[in-house]
Amino acid sequence: MANFNYEDLGLKDYKACWDYQEEILAAVQADKKAKDAPSEINRFLLVEHPHVYTLGKSGDEHNLLIHEDFMKKIEATYYKINRGGDITYHGPGQLVGYPIIDLEYYKIGVREYIEKMEDAIIATLAHYGLTGSRKEGATGVWLDAEIPAKSRKICAIGVRVSRYVTMHGFALNVNTDMRYFSYINPCGFITYGVTSLERELGKTMDMQKVKEVVKEKFNAMY
Repeated sequence: MANFNYEDLGLKDYKACWDYQEEILAAVQADKKAKDAPSEINRFLLVEHPHVYTLGKSGDEHNLLIHEDFMKKIEATYYKINRGGDITYHGPGQLVGYPIIDLEYYKIGVREYIEKMEDAIIATLAHYGLTGSRKEGATGVWLDAEIPAKSRKICAIGVRVSRYVTMHGFALNVNTDMRYFSYINPCGFITYGVTSLERELGKTMDMQKVKEVVKEKFNAMY
């Protein structure tokens, strides 16, 4: 079982957190270079962000459906960033996880890493009695993935890997204000919905308890 160094950042500005990820990634890469071997240094950031939209490097700006003036009105910001994937939303009540680890140390490739992330979220949902799964042609974790009319995404995933060191990660909707998703085509999809633990279970979730479940399930994957 892995012993990730979890760091709970609470509510933190997106850009400040992005810069912090870059600092940690640089430290892990420097450690690899100094000893010419995989780095056992790892960090796993858990955070909530103020309202923000982020567009991956291969994303389509047209999937942001609002203009700058309206974005200010809803107190949201917008960044083009260096992860994969299209546009997504982060905000209060959403649990965002940023594992910064050396995949060579864990002897896994990028595809397996993403699958482990999806499996950990699927296991987290199972803890709450929900059946999550992958959806063909899409990353992340879905409910009713095989029923087009009912498919809804509960967790987005977008990562960057540089010299086998990871950054960015997942965004699990817990008590998320779902109205903010109506201003984008989430992850570039027009026909599928989004959901949250709160919406599916009909109650406000204890975020701290959700974090503990997520940590347990991620540890079990390594």
